[in-house]
Amino acid sequence: MAKRALKLSVRIPPYRPPRNAWRRALSASVLRQQRISGVHYEESDQLEIGIRLYMDASAVVSHDVDNRLKDILDALQGRAGGSKREPTLPPVIPNDRQVYRVVIEKSSPPPQSRGLGHLTIRRLSR
Repeated sequence: MAKRALKLSVRIPPYRPPRNAWRRALSASVLRQQRISGVHYEESDQLEIGIRLYMDASAVVSHDVDNRLKDILDALQGRAGGSKREPTLPPVIPNDRQVYRVVIEKSSPPPQSRGLGHLTIRRLSR
């Protein structure tokens, strides 16, 4: 039996406040690509995430990557405001405890990016 595909690569919208609106936009982008690819995650999956955020020059200086990472992990779990117990959006991953490695970077966007960043979720490789 072939291994289940666990790699999902998505172009994500640039960060714009308010943060819960960005979480919803991010979630919509990821869920759309997840439906197309057929990739799904179970609670037993150990994952790693790669993120490249594109921001204008002033945002690169002022935004902390840890805050954007929190937004992204919450969006992947289906959280965009409301109760922490009940997801407000369909979850992409069951729980962020499954994430064992994260690489996140921020930079000014190259012209061809149209401001869209990159998010990749895949099986943890050791």
